[in-house]
Amino acid sequence: MKFNVNQQDLQQALNYCQGVIEKRSTLPILSNVLLNADKSSLTITATDLDLIFIHQINNVEVIEEGNTTTTSSIMYDIIRKFSTGKKINLSLTDVSKLQVESEKSVFNLNCIGASEFPLTDENFNQNEFSIKSKQLLKLLNKCKFSVSNDETRHYLSGIFLHQTEIEDKNFLTAAATDSHRMSISKIRLDQKVDFEAVILPKKTIFQLCSLLENYNGDVKISNVKSKIKFELNNSILISKLIDGKFPNYVQVIPKNNQKKLEIDLKLFLDSVDRVASVSLDKKDGVKFDLSKDVLNLSVNNTNSGDGKESLSVKFEHDLEISFNSRYLIDVASQLDGNKIEIFFNDTASPALIKDPDDFDSIFVVMPMKG
Repeated sequence: MKFNVNQQDLQQALNYCQGVIEKRSTLPILSNVLLNADKSSLTITATDLDLIFIHQINNVEVIEEGNTTTTSSIMYDIIRKFSTGKKINLSLTDVSKLQVESEKSVFNLNCIGASEFPLTDENFNQNEFSIKSKQLLKLLNKCKFSVSNDETRHYLSGIFLHQTEIEDKNFLTAAATDSHRMSISKIRLDQKVDFEAVILPKKTIFQLCSLLENYNGDVKISNVKSKIKFELNNSILISKLIDGKFPNYVQVIPKNNQKKLEIDLKLFLDSVDRVASVSLDKKDGVKFDLSKDVLNLSVNNTNSGDGKESLSVKFEHDLEISFNSRYLIDVASQLDGNKIEIFFNDTASPALIKDPDDFDSIFVVMPMKG
């Protein structure tokens, strides 16, 4: 195997691989990336057995076809320290040695034969549909912060991705909750698709987001039994799914929150962030003391002190309620418009948060007990 490749192309591909490969793997081969030089392209594959990432670099000068595997983190560390955009020459000098050369540097890296690399081939093609990359990214970003970290309830440790139908329109809907807060967002589909409801694992979500951030185009999605596949232009991500039943989230959405608070988004975000600064671990509740067109925010921490701030808002009632500041900041950071709308019922009931510029996303946040 012998080929020449552009430094930036290789660095970007290996950077994605870092997100898939487990830092402490018991199997040495899982710390490696599979390199396959064929015709005029280089295919790089990384896996942790639950997630497979495959990336193809085109316009590679392949002098001799072949394949091998080498330690991903070491190779990435070397490649990113080479001069940007330079040509890198790679060649398999021996069964277990890969020579990496650029400008005046030469490295010989240890290899394990490609035949030991675990790969499964699934036939995904029965049910496939496409979605715009930026739409899918929006869906994931609006929900990922609500995913649970609780290992015992594994069915909450991912995003529930499913198809919904409202007034003869079809949507791809995402929902996530950690039982203290919930995010729901949807995007319109051109037509009904053949897609089973799935729970996407957290690691898959973050890997997919990093791919989508640098990609503008269509994403092909297909799923079969316990796996899902995302195809971008030059990348493929195949993931196992979380086995479990996602709770009926629709019944948790507050139905009778009539008290509407309307406020400038940036003003709200900055104020909550400032007031919460007095709380070291951000676990202290931010208290809302609401009266007509005035919101008084306050945080009181026995160890560090207290902070308060007053804001002009649109509100017609009197209400006192407390929230985890982190939850409010997470939601507010994902809104698209200039305003935030929060709908209340009473002191003990969850609040419903809406974005006037995005009717397809809603958020529910539980209050803290006084």
